[in-house]
Amino acid sequence: MSNAEGASGSGPDLGTIKREDDLRGVWPNEAADFTPWLAENMSVLGKALGMEDLEVDAQEASVGSYSLDILARDGNGRQVVIENQLEATDHTHLGQLLTYAAGFDANVIVWIARKFRDEHRDALELLNRRTGEDTEFFGIEVELWKIDNSRPAVNFKLVTTPNEWRKQTVRTVGRVSERRRSYREFWRPLTDTLREEHNFIEPQSLNPKSYRSFPTGHAEGVKYDANFYSEERAVVKLYIGGPDKDWNKELFDQLEERKGDLESEFGEPFEWERRSRGKTSEIMVVRPGSIDDDEEALAEIRAWMVERLLKFKQVFGPRLDELVV
Repeated sequence: MSNAEGASGSGPDLGTIKREDDLRGVWPNEAADFTPWLAENMSVLGKALGMEDLEVDAQEASVGSYSLDILARDGNGRQVVIENQLEATDHTHLGQLLTYAAGFDANVIVWIARKFRDEHRDALELLNRRTGEDTEFFGIEVELWKIDNSRPAVNFKLVTTPNEWRKQTVRTVGRVSERRRSYREFWRPLTDTLREEHNFIEPQSLNPKSYRSFPTGHAEGVKYDANFYSEERAVVKLYIGGPDKDWNKELFDQLEERKGDLESEFGEPFEWERRSRGKTSEIMVVRPGSIDDDEEALAEIRAWMVERLLKFKQVFGPRLDELVV
C-alpha cells in the first residue's frame, strides 16, 4: 500500500497524504494574495529552481501597459521574470510571458500555474531548444498537499526545464559565491559609515544580497532601502510594504500629496511607484550603476547611496512621524 493511500493494521500509525485542488482556498486572489506571498517566500521557489539566492526586485513591474507579477534576480545578477496563474495555462499568459521576457531582456523566464496544458509545455520546450544557453524557460505547477487534517504545504513541481539546466546549476555555484562576496565587500563599509558616523538604524539583515534595508522605526514594512536594481541601476528608496495593503496605499497617497514639498526639500525628483495591484509601493531615486563596476565607480555609488539614505531619513522622517500613529 502506498503512503498516499494511508496504512492500517498493526504497523506504524501513518498519515494519509492528499492533494488540495482548490488553490483559491488558500490564495483567493492571484494578484492580492498569491503574488505577495510568493514575493515574501522567494526562497521556496528558489530552492525548486536551484537558485538559492533568488530575490525580488519589484512586484507589478511595468512593461508598457502591462504589469509583470514579479521581477527578480538570481545570485549572478540575471534578470528573472515570474508570471503567476492560479488556473490552467492559456495563450494570453504565454503571450504576456514573452512580452515581459523581451521588456526586461530576461535571462530566466518562469511561468507558474495550477495546471500546464500539453501545448503550453511543448511551447516552453521549443523555446528552450531554440534559444541560447543564456536564456532559460521554466514551467512550474503549484501544488498544495496535506497529511490528514494538517495545514496545507506548498510544492513547486517542475514540468518544463532548460535542457542544460541541471548541469548549469552545478556550474553556477562558484559564480554565486563570487557575487555574494562582491555584495559583502560593497555593503560592509556603507553600513559601518552609517552606523559610526551618522547613528543610522542598524540594517535588518547583513546577508550579502543585492540590497540592504534599514528600518525607519515607524512601522513594520516601512524601510529605507539601497539596492542594485537589475544590471544597470543603483537605487535608494522608501519602501512601503507592511502587511496591510490598504494601509500601505493610504500612506503612499498621503506622501504623494506632499510631493512638491518633499522633492523640493530633497533637491531632486522621485520616481513614485504606487503599484496599485500589489501590496507594496516605493518612492525612489535612481542612478546608473552595477555591482560589476570597477572599485572607483563602486566607491562613488556607495557615497551616493550614503548621501541619499541620510536625505531620505531627513526628509521623510518628520512626515512619517506625522502620518504613522
